[in-house]
Amino acid sequence: METGTNIPDDLKQAVLEIIKPTVAERRNLIGIQEELATEVKAAAEKLGAPDVLVKMVGSAARGTWLSGTHDIDTFICFPEETPRKELETLGMAVAREVAKLAEYAKDCHAEHPYLNIVFKGFDVDLVPCFRVSSASHIKSAVDRTPFHNDFVKARIKGFEDEVLLLKQFMRGCGVYGSELKTQGFSGYLTELLIIHYGSFENTVRKACFWKPGERIDIMQHSKIKHDEPLVIVDPTDPKRNVAAALSLDKFCMFIDFCRDFLKSMEIKFFFPACFLPLKDKEILQRLENRRSTQLVVFFRTPDIVEDVLYPQLYKMERSVAALLMEYKFSVIKTGVWSGKNETLIMLELISGILPNVKKHIGPPIWVKEHAEKFKEKYDRAKEVFGGYIENGRYTVEIQHKYPIAKELLEKQLINCSLGKNVKHSVNEGFKIMENAEICTLKDPNFRVFLSKWL
Repeated sequence: METGTNIPDDLKQAVLEIIKPTVAERRNLIGIQEELATEVKAAAEKLGAPDVLVKMVGSAARGTWLSGTHDIDTFICFPEETPRKELETLGMAVAREVAKLAEYAKDCHAEHPYLNIVFKGFDVDLVPCFRVSSASHIKSAVDRTPFHNDFVKARIKGFEDEVLLLKQFMRGCGVYGSELKTQGFSGYLTELLIIHYGSFENTVRKACFWKPGERIDIMQHSKIKHDEPLVIVDPTDPKRNVAAALSLDKFCMFIDFCRDFLKSMEIKFFFPACFLPLKDKEILQRLENRRSTQLVVFFRTPDIVEDVLYPQLYKMERSVAALLMEYKFSVIKTGVWSGKNETLIMLELISGILPNVKKHIGPPIWVKEHAEKFKEKYDRAKEVFGGYIENGRYTVEIQHKYPIAKELLEKQLINCSLGKNVKHSVNEGFKIMENAEICTLKDPNFRVFLSKWL
């Protein structure tokens, strides 16, 4: 329920004192950006690419970054007519030349390769892109990012604090981040919400009344229909929904969080209490309280980036749940967790054990052909406890093929839809754990996940 009281200025100031970068932080970041630009330009000229331009993009370039986050997006912009292969090879060569000065470097791949480095303590992405004429004529997905940067920079001046408040609020809610693991709100999306609604407070108040299909078109330049819960038409590309990665659940979590916040405007919404890793005794007590069956499918973490891994894990999560339901197990909820070395799918069932017998209802007696085939099939079957007519239909009591959920997964998991990389890991070996066996998993981050789960 929306309240009429304004969000207190002292609350906003208290939050900003924690999340707003200091003058020294800003000065340091600007200096690092300038140094990186100089190094990229020098590397490009050394490698025979003098036409390359360097562009700093993202929240660091727009003054909307949260204190303590040290991310810099450096785009290496090649002329539009550059062949794709040359952009990739020469772009990465330039990036690797700069990486000689870095403390760490790792090859990454989105639509095309880029380099992630740590440079003087800052997490830096060195991204080759095409310098296209407009965002609606991009040659690769990253080409539109400089246009996002220009659009926001021209309109965000004076509203940076509002963006910071919204970002931290979304962090507190657990919906900040558009990567495929989180399926939440991107930084660019939060900036567009502030540009559209004018403030953090207005955004929160308006979000209380959002419904799936909510549409915002700042430039009023698109009639294209989108099916996602929230549609924010990209001001630089009328064909694109900026909120396409936002899941329905994260959309609804944000609405719920906004409503709760307006009832009780407290700093805890921005900085909620952390969950602590559960100890064995606490796990066993919570299992006893729930009296359900907890199952864990445990296997080695595939060596792939999160944006490739998590769609495969979510696919596996759905497929495993479908398998269990196909064999008549009642699934309460499912989840995924992945660490550096270990990955798991977690499932909670009403019960992991079914009776040996199940009721199977056939066709009505008067549908002669189908009824006779049904009767003949089960007259010959071995695992039939009995048969009779009920409500005009042949009905048999037969034995469950898999009355124990753990055994079902052990026998049939490999036939689930798993995704290429996850399937390879599962083929190498997996383990199904049940209830108290979960205590053998000691990773503290998993124990935090378990605290939320239980």
